[in-house]
Amino acid sequence: MTHTDATDHITTLGLQAKTASALMAKASTAIKNKALRTLADLLRANLQLLQADNARDLARAAATGLPAPMLDRLRLTPQIIETCAQGCEQLAGMADVIGELLGMRQQPSGIRVGQMRVPIGVFGMIFESRPNVTIEAASLSIKSGNACILRGGSEAIDSNKALARLVQQALQISGLPEYAVQLVQSTDRAAVGQLIAMPQYVDLIIPRGGKGLIERISREAKVPVIKHLDGNCHTYVDDPCDIALAVKVADNAKTQKYSPCNATESLLVARGVATQFLPQIASIYAAKGVEMRCDAEALALLQSYASNRPLALANQAQADTNKIAFKLTLAQQSDWFEEYLAPIISIKIVAGVQEAIAHINHYSSHHTDAILTCDHQHAQAFLREVDSASVMVNTSTRFADGFEYGLGAEIGISTDKFHARGPVGIEGLTSLKYVVLGQGELRV
Repeated sequence: MTHTDATDHITTLGLQAKTASALMAKASTAIKNKALRTLADLLRANLQLLQADNARDLARAAATGLPAPMLDRLRLTPQIIETCAQGCEQLAGMADVIGELLGMRQQPSGIRVGQMRVPIGVFGMIFESRPNVTIEAASLSIKSGNACILRGGSEAIDSNKALARLVQQALQISGLPEYAVQLVQSTDRAAVGQLIAMPQYVDLIIPRGGKGLIERISREAKVPVIKHLDGNCHTYVDDPCDIALAVKVADNAKTQKYSPCNATESLLVARGVATQFLPQIASIYAAKGVEMRCDAEALALLQSYASNRPLALANQAQADTNKIAFKLTLAQQSDWFEEYLAPIISIKIVAGVQEAIAHINHYSSHHTDAILTCDHQHAQAFLREVDSASVMVNTSTRFADGFEYGLGAEIGISTDKFHARGPVGIEGLTSLKYVVLGQGELRV
């Protein structure tokens, strides 16, 4: 596709989206919910066809040497498709916030002033790897009364096209404009440049992908951008804490899945519980092949534990577990900033909750951070003072997700502080306008 072709293609999509957005803004709740439930049915009915298209993407990506974590993101498993279908149904079951009036109050003049929640209009979504984002974006767009233009990565083009066809089919069946959700058919980079520079058609851009993509979009876009650059998430194990709970949660937060942006990348441990907690979690990480990049104090503790393990063995079963290799290295300064998306974690021993908060606020990407503690005051300080989009107590960072938060789905996770922060669901795709109700009052 030439630059001229890309310009014409995106301009056409923009015109169609703008027209569709006016129809979506006035669509009834019942019709929008019908489209969502129809889409859920179509996803389940077309499982095998979707997986066949996805298999072509996976084969092509593997042949080009796409790293394993990225291949994992690209995969459309039956479970992922079912989760997408459930997300559509969850959205359909939620209240429709479009048109709701907030904060109506009587003024001395007699007028009543409040705000009404309305759709953004048209948003553009640029994303990489995960084809299920097509459904998440489309379903949220439908529920929030918006139109959207989606541009997925070249590695998922067949999967995205197949999913987009189902979305447009659901829209048509339900009596909504098929152009309310459109997929950019070209993988040409020129299409992205055009999409982010059309304020006459597009009201908001949401990039979801690698840091390079998001930095480029933020730099070149001529319309507002909702973004997060990376997910350097922390789990802090406090003194005091429930050690068994902390081991279980720290394991899940890191190893349940390595590729998502809400996986824990850095483990902070209070010095008072380090000798009890670290050997237990390190044994689990070692068994799962996780490399541990430690500060000097944590490294010395774990090296001593690893080298002395044979002395504690009492039987052959324990001897077999001793064959597990501990991948222990000294952390570099850059490790504290790193989003690994891989079986690697940085580990640091800190004095207590205040040092943990200071470390997180300095090194984190302000995505999701958790404290595991038995101290209510420490928990409250952590919630108040950690400057992140999601802050958690005694649970896994892997819960930072629109579906898990009950939003039905998410368009992405924003680490911005304006308009939307954290998982962006329906309300993040709306705006507020002032409404004024009167009975002939005059300004004097």
